[in-house]
Amino acid sequence: MSAQIDKNVLDKANTWLKGNYDDETKNTVRDLIKNNPEELTESFYRDLEFGTGGLRGIMGVGSNRMNKYTVGSATQGFSNYLKINFPELEQIKVAIGYDSRNNSKYFAQIAADVFSANGIKVFLFENLKPTPELSFAIREFKCQGGIVLTASHNPKEYNGYKAYWDDGGQVISPHDKNVISEVNKIENIDEVNFNGNKDLIEIISDYFDNIYIERIKALSLSPEIIKEQNDFKIVYTPIHGTGVKLVPQALKEFGFTNVHIVREQAEEFGNGDFPTVKSPNPEENAALALAIKQAKDIGAELVMATDPDADRVGIAVRDGIDFVLLNGNQAATLLINYLLGKWQENGKLSGKEFIVKTIVTSELLVDIANKFSVKHYDVLTGFKYIADMIKSLEGKETFIGGGEESYGYLVGDFVRDKDAVISCAMIAEAAAWAKHNGIEMLDLLKEIYVEHGFYKEKLVSVVRKGKSGAEEIQKIMSGFRSNPPSLMGGSKIICIKDYQSGKSLDTITNISSPIDLPKSNVLQFFTEDGSKVSVRPSGTEPKIKFYFGLKGKLDDISDYGKVNDKLQDKIDAIVDELGL
Repeated sequence: MSAQIDKNVLDKANTWLKGNYDDETKNTVRDLIKNNPEELTESFYRDLEFGTGGLRGIMGVGSNRMNKYTVGSATQGFSNYLKINFPELEQIKVAIGYDSRNNSKYFAQIAADVFSANGIKVFLFENLKPTPELSFAIREFKCQGGIVLTASHNPKEYNGYKAYWDDGGQVISPHDKNVISEVNKIENIDEVNFNGNKDLIEIISDYFDNIYIERIKALSLSPEIIKEQNDFKIVYTPIHGTGVKLVPQALKEFGFTNVHIVREQAEEFGNGDFPTVKSPNPEENAALALAIKQAKDIGAELVMATDPDADRVGIAVRDGIDFVLLNGNQAATLLINYLLGKWQENGKLSGKEFIVKTIVTSELLVDIANKFSVKHYDVLTGFKYIADMIKSLEGKETFIGGGEESYGYLVGDFVRDKDAVISCAMIAEAAAWAKHNGIEMLDLLKEIYVEHGFYKEKLVSVVRKGKSGAEEIQKIMSGFRSNPPSLMGGSKIICIKDYQSGKSLDTITNISSPIDLPKSNVLQFFTEDGSKVSVRPSGTEPKIKFYFGLKGKLDDISDYGKVNDKLQDKIDAIVDELGL
């Protein structure tokens, strides 16, 4: 059977058989060589890449899988880099969190052992926790770094490892690439020290939840309204993940007394098999199906669902007797509109406040910020860049809130990653505030469209796998750069932003100006009618993403359906124009 296996794959598998790996691992490798050459190839044809966000992959034995040894190597490399960066410190400290995925707790313990074996103090959560609480812990314990074991909303076969820096945000340049370099220097498993030092591992029990929740509670802008609307009926699901305890606790502390949990998806310690869903992704209708059914049955007014590590939230709002799932841009619109309106109403705006969004997120947030004379900043895709913007303006300007179209939002600056616990509490407060003012959330969104314009967004992903697929994606990007369209959807393109070249071209005057952001392989086309189309190859998957943000005029909310259909037709026409 081994004769059918690529020599490089077999050689790498044999290094695991000869190396300092445990017997169970070696027996599994032998079985793969003998009985499953296809799986052996997938497991060993490359090393699992430590990318700019860390590791993510299928769990199993092999160099291309999430396991004790790939996690250990990543942690050894990160340990080495921390010691290079903080040589003056008597004690380097890290925090470690993990979600409900299978093996997350086990991998977290492996990481704790490796860090502590390298003389690094570890704050290890005793139980599964939301990713944002890990970010908060890094700041509270004054750590130099941290990690969380999670694969976000990937299928159950996956796990992952995200690395954080001393500000509580995920590592960015230059640290991201430098950590990768240190990880890649480890060529032999014997270079990884797995002999943990228990004296350097401090277990963080659930007491820390209360510290985190108290900080969240202080964000509330309408406590009197919640007292009046305390029976506002909410259905929440953690989708078998880490939000199971803290989201209901945050809602209770805010004053909501009528919160209903989807019990089939709310195990105390989560369930890494995600038995009720195909994918634990709050962007998908199917993941909220049980919650929406329960909401209909009991007459609830708001549905919220968090992903396994509780950093993203999907919401559904009433549409007559039914519910409609809002996209990430719409939820961000309602949240930012509420925050800025209440800050103004409460007399908190001084002219030094700001919001942040990613470049592919709706331009409607800019319109709302301008209405309240609040600054806005655009950053590259990825919440780590929002965190970095908060860090760069610390002590100079005040961060109110921010978000990205992929269902991640943050309010306040004591966490430096997207936070679904905070977001659930603040979105529920916004909904209660809307009810107090005699309007439902969907109608409020429509009124915002009447005031600022109807922004219709859609994401289209084109999958191109393998080496040939990567080449095709590059060819698509090159084609847009060398021969950009002059029209989209019948509207003239007036500006082209190329984040790879760092230039913004005014196509009317043919004058270029610099883009003050790091280089990234992204193109954006802005049209005369206020629409935006962004093109971006995915950094983690074999696909190229097209973000459509079209703008139309809505004169009255009664015309919502008609204008919505018209804009959808326009998106479909552009998709056809682009040959997607």
